[in-house]
Amino acid sequence: MARVDREAFYRDPYPVYARARATPELTFAGELDAWLVVRHADVREVLSRPADFSSQGAFRGDVTPSPRAFAELAGAPGNAPVVLSSDGEAHQRYRRPLTRGLSAARVAAARPFIQAAAAGLVASFAAAGRVEWMGGYARPLPATVIGHLLGLDPADVPAVIQAGDRAEDLIFTPMPEDEQIAAAREVAALRHRLVAHAARSREQETLTGELVRGLAPGPGEPTTRQRDEIVSNTQNLMLAGHLTTTALLGTAVHHLLRDRRQWELLCERPELIPAAIEEAARFEAPVQGFRRRVTRPLTLSGMELDEGDTVFVSFASAGRDEAVFAEPDVFDIAREPARHLSFGHGVHGCPGALLAREQLRITLELLVRDLPGLHLAEGEVTMAATLIHRAPEKLVLAW
Repeated sequence: MARVDREAFYRDPYPVYARARATPELTFAGELDAWLVVRHADVREVLSRPADFSSQGAFRGDVTPSPRAFAELAGAPGNAPVVLSSDGEAHQRYRRPLTRGLSAARVAAARPFIQAAAAGLVASFAAAGRVEWMGGYARPLPATVIGHLLGLDPADVPAVIQAGDRAEDLIFTPMPEDEQIAAAREVAALRHRLVAHAARSREQETLTGELVRGLAPGPGEPTTRQRDEIVSNTQNLMLAGHLTTTALLGTAVHHLLRDRRQWELLCERPELIPAAIEEAARFEAPVQGFRRRVTRPLTLSGMELDEGDTVFVSFASAGRDEAVFAEPDVFDIAREPARHLSFGHGVHGCPGALLAREQLRITLELLVRDLPGLHLAEGEVTMAATLIHRAPEKLVLAW
């Protein structure tokens, strides 16, 4: 494709995806240094072939921190592989505790907590008649929920989440070196904090407890390697567990209110809430996609790829594929449901998809019931310049 400004591409990648879908073979995206996999069938195929398309390097940042920032992290626990970027047996070992900790039964047990947290947030701003949705609700709800599931002290959750966000800033946000160093120190302190939390969690029925028992089985203290795996995967889960849901809560409400007919239909027919959740995920995948590394010479979509080549598997483009979805660029909660790939597919399908859906379901039930007059208070909504956790930078609502 013709090279475009990276920030412009990140803020609105859909025209690029559309042109790539119209091209018979794969399109190389210089902005991502990868071949774009954009058609629904191709995305599904790549995700179904983990042996041919490795997840190592799935999550690559846009920024390389300075050596001094790296030095701040060198003495901290962590720096081990995580479920997102592992293959084979290692991936299965990292994933099993998450599957147990995010099971349907665990999510159902958390529902009263989620309902109470959601109601409390809405009550905190309902009388004002106006809220900046991302800061007032979409960020704090998932952070509170993942903190609860990890078994963190509620008083510690805001600081822990902020430190986790700084880890993302380090690799996705350009910053002066002194800010990088400060962020790295926060991340290092967080990792030490997670070691102490893990030590208290082995016997607890929490996500942290599942990770400790799964990654350091048996009696005795974890080895250094086991400790590092626990810390890295807890930190990864903490980030994925709130940022992805934050993005979905932001884009779902934005698109429901952008076309007033959609919001009014949902208020008239709240039984469409499950369909609205799936349409929101299809229309605006909270994570646009991940990289995969080709492990052997092969052909994909008529293109010969070599071992070591990188592809970017676009969940978001698959959700806009004209071959699968009628009028794919139209947000329509009444459309006939079709299987989207916005939470991935196969062995690397998002283990927290059920939890994300549940938080959005509870949110929509609450808003339809208590704030049916909800509307966008500012016309222009700017999307954050990232393909990871795609969401509005700011979303001002009124009622």
